[in-house]
Amino acid sequence: MIENSTIRTIITDDHRIVREGLRSLLERDGEIEVVGEAGNGQDLLQLLTYTAADVVLLDVSMPVMDGFETLQHLKKQYPDLNVIVLTMLDSPATLHRLMESGAIGYLLKDTGADELCTAIKLASKGTPFISSGMSMKIVQKAMQPAEESGAKAGGKFLSKREREVLALISEGYTNAEIAEKLFTSKRTIETHRQNILEKTQAKNTPNLIRYAILHNLIDLNSN
Repeated sequence: MIENSTIRTIITDDHRIVREGLRSLLERDGEIEVVGEAGNGQDLLQLLTYTAADVVLLDVSMPVMDGFETLQHLKKQYPDLNVIVLTMLDSPATLHRLMESGAIGYLLKDTGADELCTAIKLASKGTPFISSGMSMKIVQKAMQPAEESGAKAGGKFLSKREREVLALISEGYTNAEIAEKLFTSKRTIETHRQNILEKTQAKNTPNLIRYAILHNLIDLNSN
């Protein structure tokens, strides 16, 4: 239970423009006070040593220390801190993993202002919250036939773009190089890569390549 009149909130995201946009949005709500910003998990942990907070908005894909590792530290050092994951990753497996790691809320970055503020207010009281967009994903996944929802479906549950990214990963290209080849941003490729890891349940690049070979997603005879 928070004792101050406003909900002290910290925004954690590696993009400054995202942090500034979120700050501007949240400060319109009289019940929410942004008390700090951090560019990655390591910066957040340092900030928390001298800044009290009720709620933390946490991105997943960040340099230095990502959301997964950050949650592990927060659970040990600040067990009463309420963490809302704010991410582009819309994988139910990712949601499950992060909620198990200690997050109380899970929002997609296309969520609206009202839903974001509602999530923060509920989180400050210890009430879990999952965005409507993510809830729909879970329902859709639950309604899929078993052969389409599991790993036995092979590469069928990877999107066309995810297959393209996987093929380039298997050829040894970095995220930046893949982004250049596919005419998109490095951040987008990082998101695709994380989604691929979650969907295939691969732990690292060698596991990914093995998966791609087993499911004929790459051509071993190409030059």
